[in-house]
Amino acid sequence: MSGEDKSLLDRVEVPTIPKAAQKQIAILEEQFDRAQVEQLRKSVPVLQSLFDKRNEIINIPDVQSDFWIRVFASAPPEIEEFLLPADEAVLGSCLKNLKVERFEVDAQGNGEPRSLRFTFDFETGEENPFFENSQLVKEFYWRKQIIHTSKGKRRTWEGLVSDPVRINWKKDMDLTKGLLDATCNLFDAEKKGGKRTDLPEYKALVEKVAEVEQEEEDEEMNDDDEDDEEDPHSPTGTSFFAWFGYRGRDVSAEVSKAATKEDDERFAKILKGEKVDGEDDEDDEEDEDEEAELSDAVEEAEIFPNGEELAMTLADDLWTDAMKYYISSFESDNEFDLENLDLESLDGMDEEEDSGEGEESRPAKKARN
Repeated sequence: MSGEDKSLLDRVEVPTIPKAAQKQIAILEEQFDRAQVEQLRKSVPVLQSLFDKRNEIINIPDVQSDFWIRVFASAPPEIEEFLLPADEAVLGSCLKNLKVERFEVDAQGNGEPRSLRFTFDFETGEENPFFENSQLVKEFYWRKQIIHTSKGKRRTWEGLVSDPVRINWKKDMDLTKGLLDATCNLFDAEKKGGKRTDLPEYKALVEKVAEVEQEEEDEEMNDDDEDDEEDPHSPTGTSFFAWFGYRGRDVSAEVSKAATKEDDERFAKILKGEKVDGEDDEDDEEDEDEEAELSDAVEEAEIFPNGEELAMTLADDLWTDAMKYYISSFESDNEFDLENLDLESLDGMDEEEDSGEGEESRPAKKARN
């Protein structure tokens, strides 16, 4: 086939990225990543005053009573898919408040902005028939780990890690089917010393995970209502409240600090055009096997594998755009048109009396697509 006869795809298709551009692309991608983290870091103190003003609105009694219930009712699919009907019942009847903080960033905009703290406030006593806790606080730390394979090759991992949070369930109300308790039992045992995978609590947790997974599979096989629009199974196969048991990799703050320092120094050399170890490393099957062994022990005992994904979505989407989701919960009744909002029309609204039509109903759950 002559050059004139070749299709456009044939003309441009190559098996790999041109080698001359690979290094430049990798460096540019790393620079973009670092710039985005820096942008996020500096935005934390800037946005705090706006979140404080939003909180003042949320604290208005008529708003506060169902603000977060409406927000979760209007949650995007990336969050909604992790909520079982039983989870929705808990959030819809007991959730009072939610707060998300990038708690490792100080007022001057210094610190790790990807670490997250979630504080959930709940009703107590008879108003909460599910658990005793009035507050659940879940912290996620952004950590980095550098692994050197048996062949001396360098591999970098980074992501969110967390300690499990125990929920004091009332009798027969454990939505996690014992998974969260088993995770917390293992965590408590680890603090007393010993390798995670050698502890009896680790074996008990792995067996519990397998047991619950089998129960889920059996339930799906016995489910005759396959055409039900609302799928009762989340991607994790368990309750949203199992998310409080997410742990991630076992990477300490000290290990992460050393890895970050090493990575920063290495990247500085690359920018100067200096040769660095592992620059020309290519993956092989032995390296992949070693990395798989490292992650397998974590995954077998992980009761909410999508924990990092959900944490990021809650922080970046639901928390950030909470007011938007609150407003959208009224759209079916045309009570609030944000796009055509006339600020002058709001004059005097604070003085208006209640129309007397009765207590406003809870928001209806969005129809699933």
